[in-house]
Amino acid sequence: MIAFCDSSALVKRYADEPGSDLIRGLDAVIASKLAVVEVPAAFWRNHRAGALRAETARTLSARFRADYLGTTPSISIATLTDPILDHAALLVARHPLRAFDAVQLASAMAAVRSDPTLRFACFDVTLSAAAAAEGLVPV
Repeated sequence: MIAFCDSSALVKRYADEPGSDLIRGLDAVIASKLAVVEVPAAFWRNHRAGALRAETARTLSARFRADYLGTTPSISIATLTDPILDHAALLVARHPLRAFDAVQLASAMAAVRSDPTLRFACFDVTLSAAAAAEGLVPV
């Protein structure tokens, strides 16, 4: 199965959390350009909260960065365009989304328009509800 993964799902690809097996079992992953900031931010936020050691946060960030930006990346990156940002601005009027979550949703919707077989992977309750309301199929 191929899925567009928001950052909450991508984190589970690296950190052992509930839902990790589901994300690690995907055949292919597509993500927003925002993930380059959001995923390491989640690791370091967990470190500051005492849930991860600094070395673990550093290691997970490096593994993600290699998959995202490496010479043979294993994550396909969805292009972030002006129409996607415009769509995200409309989505915040329809759903109680934070700005980056609206961009994630608009990016996923654009990806699904290109490939209707894509599923949506997300572990954020509000974003998941908005995605379902917009017709995205969850993993």
